[in-house]
Amino acid sequence: MSSYSRIILLSLVFSISTLQATPSYKEDLNIMLALDSEKKKNSLDSFRYYSKLFKDTQNQAYLKKAIFYSYKAKKFEDMYDLSQKAIKIFPKYQEYYFQQKIIALLSLAKTKQALKEAKILLKKYPNATSYEIIANVFYAKQDYKNSLKYYESAYTINQNEKTLIKLTTILYTYLNQKDVALAYLETYLQTKGCSKIVCDKLMLIYQEQGNVDGMLSILNRMYIKYKKDPNLAKTTLIIQNLIVTLLETKDIKKAIKYLEETKIDYAKLINLYYQDGQLDKALKMTRKLYRKTRNPELLGKIAMYEFELAKDKRKVMKHVIANFELALSSGINNASYQNYYGYLLIDFNININKGIKLIKSALKTTPNNVAYLDSLAWGYYKLGKCDKALDIMRKVISVTGLKDAEIKFHWNTIKECKKGTK
Repeated sequence: MSSYSRIILLSLVFSISTLQATPSYKEDLNIMLALDSEKKKNSLDSFRYYSKLFKDTQNQAYLKKAIFYSYKAKKFEDMYDLSQKAIKIFPKYQEYYFQQKIIALLSLAKTKQALKEAKILLKKYPNATSYEIIANVFYAKQDYKNSLKYYESAYTINQNEKTLIKLTTILYTYLNQKDVALAYLETYLQTKGCSKIVCDKLMLIYQEQGNVDGMLSILNRMYIKYKKDPNLAKTTLIIQNLIVTLLETKDIKKAIKYLEETKIDYAKLINLYYQDGQLDKALKMTRKLYRKTRNPELLGKIAMYEFELAKDKRKVMKHVIANFELALSSGINNASYQNYYGYLLIDFNININKGIKLIKSALKTTPNNVAYLDSLAWGYYKLGKCDKALDIMRKVISVTGLKDAEIKFHWNTIKECKKGTK
């Protein structure tokens, strides 16, 4: 409570204690206390003050608040009693208070009584809300067939997305009618568009079913819906990245095309170019990105792509080494670069000891990486330490076998080296 409110409150308390406590004074004080409790999100005190206000004034506005906060404060017996009284005192609004009474009974786990009252409510007021309330009661009783029947009746009337989610959850989760649930949701999608809760539900189902096309369809709809709102820029970007991830699992070329068109993630595009064997495009894009950002980490990628594209590896070696040195001296700890560069130094007999040191540094990050272990074994072989090399290669092939041509070559070469040392 603010200091200003405290002054007013103290003044009111003082007035009540020194003057005749008129009803208006008491009401003003309780209103302030109730409002303060609401501000503090104290449901129990809010319930107490609004209950007192209703008792003193018989004002229906206070009664509604008291019922609301009785539910929030889990005072379900009080909620039931207040709702029961309200039905008699305010017959014009008895439908609403009837609904609150049934909610109180459900909260008290009195499902038998709640069902009895729900049937009376439905007979008196055969509308969507009444159908949904009786459906809720059957759901609480785990009678899913009857619950579904009444949810379907409610949905026929209101076409409400929240009702749809409830009935499709029963179909999908409890009655194993997955196709029917999906048909309901997809029909809503086609006729009413991509509301958040319906699209979220469909995404979960498509994800469970491994339906990539379905997920892509939902994400594209969400993107079209959200892209015009500048407040949802981050959400839109997340959606686009999810689209790329899904496209990548389905067709890497489609993922590349999407990234080329949207320009949302150049780093991802570079990686996809590399994975797809488009090294020339990967190199060109990396150089472009480096010129724009001057990020030294990109120099490591440039070094790798230049080396792999070169027909004569020794001609580009000086430039490759220079780029690796600049990248790693910038302070980055990139195990992939350390292994790649270290292996070059070893394989081309440039600086075997330095190569081994770099690979050991990479292995600190991922100690069981078989590619790095293979590089280390090759380094020890180059130094003539065949025992060490062979021990490491045994670990490698125990995981990978001999399918990889380079690993098979290293294994056979190191075994021959071991024989020669006997």
